[in-house]
Amino acid sequence: MKTADLKFNLIDSYLGLLNNLSPDSKLELISKLSDSLKGSKKPTKKSLIDLYGAFVSKESADEIIADLKNSRNFIRKTEGS
Repeated sequence: MKTADLKFNLIDSYLGLLNNLSPDSKLELISKLSDSLKGSKKPTKKSLIDLYGAFVSKESADEIIADLKNSRNFIRKTEGS
């Protein structure tokens, strides 16, 4: 499926959901969509370096990984168990 077809398919899916809304709700949605377009600015280019230090922990990376692995719960039953 081409990208354009996928976009139109997605739009048709949304339209199917929106058909059940009241006229007032549709007008409110139009207003909010218009506001979002007016307020949209060119996204600023952020690098991963900007995120450096965003997560602070006293534990080392290896300790965090070990905690994550130990906290996993496998509840799926396999054949024969």
